[in-house]
Amino acid sequence: MLQMRIIKTYAFTICLIIGIVIGGICGIVFGEKASVVKPIGDIFLNMMFVLIVPLVFLSISTAIYNMKQMNMIGKVMFNIILVFLGSAIIVATTAYILTIFYNPLNGVDKTMIMANLPEYSSTAHLSSGDLFVKTFSVPDFLELFTKANLLPLILFSAFFGLATAYSGEHGKTVAQLLNSGMVVILRMMKIIMYAAPIGLGCYFADTIGKVGVQILNGYANAFALYLVLTVICYFGLNSLYIGLAGGAKSWRTFWRHIITPSLTAIATSSSAACIPINIEASKKMGVPANIAETVIPLGTNMHKDGSVMGGIIKIVFLLTIFGQNTGFSGNVVFIIGVALLVGAVMGAIPSGGMTGELLICSVFGFSPQLAGTLMVISTIIDVPATLLNSTGNIVSSVLVARLTKGKEWMEDNKEENDML
Repeated sequence: MLQMRIIKTYAFTICLIIGIVIGGICGIVFGEKASVVKPIGDIFLNMMFVLIVPLVFLSISTAIYNMKQMNMIGKVMFNIILVFLGSAIIVATTAYILTIFYNPLNGVDKTMIMANLPEYSSTAHLSSGDLFVKTFSVPDFLELFTKANLLPLILFSAFFGLATAYSGEHGKTVAQLLNSGMVVILRMMKIIMYAAPIGLGCYFADTIGKVGVQILNGYANAFALYLVLTVICYFGLNSLYIGLAGGAKSWRTFWRHIITPSLTAIATSSSAACIPINIEASKKMGVPANIAETVIPLGTNMHKDGSVMGGIIKIVFLLTIFGQNTGFSGNVVFIIGVALLVGAVMGAIPSGGMTGELLICSVFGFSPQLAGTLMVISTIIDVPATLLNSTGNIVSSVLVARLTKGKEWMEDNKEENDML
């Protein structure tokens, strides 16, 4: 019974990995002849691409509107934003530093890989001012709704959601349309993702057939690096945060109650499915009910430390392939900033719906076709990323409680939560 439940939970991920593995084997065996299946992979990617723009617009707009409607203003909302942003910056910086010492593509021959992947459009010839304008804005409304301009679209969507929230009754009508549209788009994306094992398998067969097996070593190294980061963040950073929030007592309480949410995240591979048990665990740790019931759902949609770390690895992966500098340079802040956005826009659908991957390609000037190359990384790190995304929201609720209620937050709220 337990085995059947596990198989059912991981059926899609298992099928996706099997499709990628079969595609890789075909690429190795048939070489460039495997390109015969490339049109199938291209059709799948194109089907995904056409949904990305409406998905980003609707998800960001509805999220901003719903946040405003919660009336979480003042100190609590400030603390939530501070904790979400602060923890994301810390994990992004940690991941970036580790890629300096252990780049997934170190020792991998990148010549053939680079020669057979879509060309990289460098923006090095632009001045810093022109680059800033190009990155954050477009000169025409219609240019917003292309996958090449996702960052300007995100800013427009946030502004649209905020304007909707402040438009009274007229805004409610628009918000209802946005929320309904979001449900429909997610359903469409879910249907298309059923074809992902075949589509990505064909894409991967073509890629391996052209670039050879060298890129496989890069994927293996990326997975190994992510596992190291998972251990550091789950045990190290979480212990540090909890210790700062309440000392030894809160540390013991946290690790006593975090086991069940952690196992649930691994078993379900879904942060959304963990919301009820995460709220319950937060309350047992002494977090006030109103804070737990706000931070956990909000964090599930907007705060994904595991996805942020994955974003860093994906960015470094592509920049390294194309010979771009990923060391301690002027690009550090920009790389970390884009990774934070990747964590925020990754959808609550299998492998994030390629939104984060397309954002990376858009901002750094890569061909959108390379999103498929990055989606392989999303697939292999899915389980540990879900663990970090889910449990990170429990840690955030503890930190928000500490900042909002002061040093005695555990004692002040334990009795209250036990009575609920």
